[in-house]
Amino acid sequence: MLGSDQLWMAEALRQARKGLYSTPPNPAVGCVIVAQNKMIASGWHEFTGGPHAEVNAIGSTDIPEAANFYVTLEPCSHHGRTPPCVEAVLAAKPARVVVAMQDPNPKVSGRGLELLRAAGIEVKCGVLEAEARWLNRGFVKRMEQGLPFVGIKMACSLDGGTALKNGFSQWITGDAARRDVQFLRARSSAILSSAQTVLDDDPSLNLRLDMTDLEQNCAIRHPVRVIVDSRLRLSGNEKLFSTAGEIWIVSLSQDEDKLEQLRGLGATVIQAASTPQGQVNLEAMLRDLAMRGINEIHSECGQHLAGALIDQSLVDQIQLYLAPHLLGSAARGVFDLGELNSMEQRKNCKIRDFRQFGEDLRLTLELESGGC
Repeated sequence: MLGSDQLWMAEALRQARKGLYSTPPNPAVGCVIVAQNKMIASGWHEFTGGPHAEVNAIGSTDIPEAANFYVTLEPCSHHGRTPPCVEAVLAAKPARVVVAMQDPNPKVSGRGLELLRAAGIEVKCGVLEAEARWLNRGFVKRMEQGLPFVGIKMACSLDGGTALKNGFSQWITGDAARRDVQFLRARSSAILSSAQTVLDDDPSLNLRLDMTDLEQNCAIRHPVRVIVDSRLRLSGNEKLFSTAGEIWIVSLSQDEDKLEQLRGLGATVIQAASTPQGQVNLEAMLRDLAMRGINEIHSECGQHLAGALIDQSLVDQIQLYLAPHLLGSAARGVFDLGELNSMEQRKNCKIRDFRQFGEDLRLTLELESGGC
């Protein structure tokens, strides 16, 4: 049976999840204030630039001294877009502050907890820490490793086909599965794809959910669309250029005419580092995206980019949607990993979750030892 600290922290995590779709690049944080074993106030960080969870919880509520604060992330101690949260907590004079995890941001990194202890407040850290880290997996990875959390979404038939030989792929899965993908997009900082996928499918790669769908009161945040287009093959006439949201083009090309054309359409062009083989250096690209505040990447790309990301151990999770039909042996495959000559070369996954959406099954796969 969970103790009271775990139970109240679970409620704080529930509050934090309310901001999951609106807070990036900030983490989603929740706070619960308890007195005499009753919750007297709660709050969450609603949107980037807005008040943090602790400030929202305190609000205009008359907080009795010696209350207990339950916060999913260490209160910040630095001036950013908002004042330090730890000042608001100190002003409330709590008896205890229970924290799920220390902030991995080096600007904070324990200093908020030190200030609380120095004021004579009892501090307990590490309650439901694993759940808190997973909630903000992208933020945590960016702060600790300088890389975003990378998830790949793929849809295929039971015999592993993602498209017919002629490239036609609409639709592999049904409406329910495609709606579920929208929620994966919504929590991401960026949607990653390739020029080849854009040329083949002409997707918008935008978010088609509204505030009611996401159960939020703030404006919809559209993830950045990041397109790997090493040779600048996009014309600018594709659908994604006429739909809401930023577009970042990652390229190796120095063609000034094409660069100016894409910039004129509102796209940001990122000059990528190249590999000795003349391809975009994917790890360097991901590190650059992390420097730009990208916490979590949701990739919807073809078998070549997906295979390269997996082969280079850059993927953290795969969401594989299995549709109950067969496309035949001539269909395009899921991941291009090149030719494997022995079973020892195979990529291994752990199935962490499986759910049904309409007629389709979604497998959540975790990569083993950095590889799938």
